[in-house]
Amino acid sequence: MKWENNRQSDQVEDRRSNPGGGGLGGLGGGGRRGKGLGIGTIAVALVAGWIFNINPMTILGALSGAGDVSGPAQTQSAPATGQPSDQMGQFVASVLGGTEDVWGQVFQQGGSPYKKPRLVLFRGSTPTACGTGQAAMGPFYCPGDQKVYIDLSFYETMRQQLGAPGDFAQAYVIAHEVGHHVQNLLGITDKVDGMRGRISQREQNALSVRLELQADCFAGIWAHHNQKSSAILEPGDVDEALNAAAAIGDDALQRKSQGQVVPDSFTHGTSEQRQRWFHTGLQSGSVPSCDTFNARNL
Repeated sequence: MKWENNRQSDQVEDRRSNPGGGGLGGLGGGGRRGKGLGIGTIAVALVAGWIFNINPMTILGALSGAGDVSGPAQTQSAPATGQPSDQMGQFVASVLGGTEDVWGQVFQQGGSPYKKPRLVLFRGSTPTACGTGQAAMGPFYCPGDQKVYIDLSFYETMRQQLGAPGDFAQAYVIAHEVGHHVQNLLGITDKVDGMRGRISQREQNALSVRLELQADCFAGIWAHHNQKSSAILEPGDVDEALNAAAAIGDDALQRKSQGQVVPDSFTHGTSEQRQRWFHTGLQSGSVPSCDTFNARNL
């Protein structure tokens, strides 16, 4: 992936020099993030299940707010340094800058301004408006403060545990979480959250799948337009993203962790679905093409 000469976002908060600054607050309570999962949560649950011999679905239930996790949302801020100077920090800032350029143009064409999200780099744990963010959750987006949170150790998990290496696979993760920010700005997140408690768990899971697949499609839109404007793609890049999408499909993770697939418990979509919706956004570059909520066949 060609990223070195691209514009770097100034919306990065580097909290890595302040590890563990978030205390021990949980992800339930009043934090909206306790209602959902980041792209890495299901992958981290799988790895944790391997290490501690715990059913990953139990871990997922806790991280999604379905278990006994409780505690008040953490709203205090953590000290942040200036623009990251290390290579990985600059890579993240470059990818974020690309998402800003793409979505700024898309929103402008739609007649609305695009409010940029901030991206927080942290180690271990950090306070968020949705509770204490922890490395074990993987990357996630918090609607409460409109920030994306990433502990870069997740990229090692992708490479070593999930078999999903490559810089474009890493960029896909960021673009997916920014996709959740776009959903928040468009009011999609609120509509989905408003259904919770009024529908069955099976129906909630089905809505979550559609939300996550749309974020995958939005990541594809970023790649489509960034390629047209900056020619970021190199041979093998798209395969890296598709491989990452496949590695974190619900069916692939369940098959590895428990030897069987339970479709009613899916929250992110199958490997094939995640690949296909990312590819849909990549090919079309169009928001209407990413309407997973009205799609008959996911």
